[in-house]
Amino acid sequence: MILKAIIDDRSYDIGVPDSLLSRAGEFYDKLDQDMDGGWQMSREWVEKPDRLQRCQIVADKLLTALESENRKLTMMMAGYLLTRLPGVESVELDIQGEIQNNRFNLAERVAERPPIPEAMAGAGLSKLEAMEQAGNDVTKVFKVGRGYRYSTFDHAANLWRDSPLSATEQEASRLRQEAFKTRYEELLRGSSH
Repeated sequence: MILKAIIDDRSYDIGVPDSLLSRAGEFYDKLDQDMDGGWQMSREWVEKPDRLQRCQIVADKLLTALESENRKLTMMMAGYLLTRLPGVESVELDIQGEIQNNRFNLAERVAERPPIPEAMAGAGLSKLEAMEQAGNDVTKVFKVGRGYRYSTFDHAANLWRDSPLSATEQEASRLRQEAFKTRYEELLRGSSH
């Protein structure tokens, strides 16, 4: 598997053999255990880092490994990101030391999408079916750095679209609820886009 690391305008393709991924599971579990007790993320102490924060922490270690040209550690840290963030294609590393500014670019998660049943794609769905499909098409709110966002699946383009970043979880939840309602109403009318 390959992870692309982007530092400023430079890009590095890090090849991680599948054999390393299968052998490194114990090492990755130990990394997670170390982070279970909390972690200093730049100026902020995070009591219980979530999955994204853990990956941002490891991305910071990846940057250090790349800068010190430690090939083995580079592959190990890239491997962690590949196993913990399914679909990750690249990571944009923050060189200012702001761990929460490390950003990940994920592949289109098309394979994970439950498709709209063909029999229902042209016609409107029942209220229950529309509610279930809208729940599949609009993710829950998640934290990104210091902000919050959600993603909506665009069936016409066959990819996920991220919402704008909101300053608070409440604001992101309000916007997500509007997106959910819009999607629900589209499905009731029979639009799959």
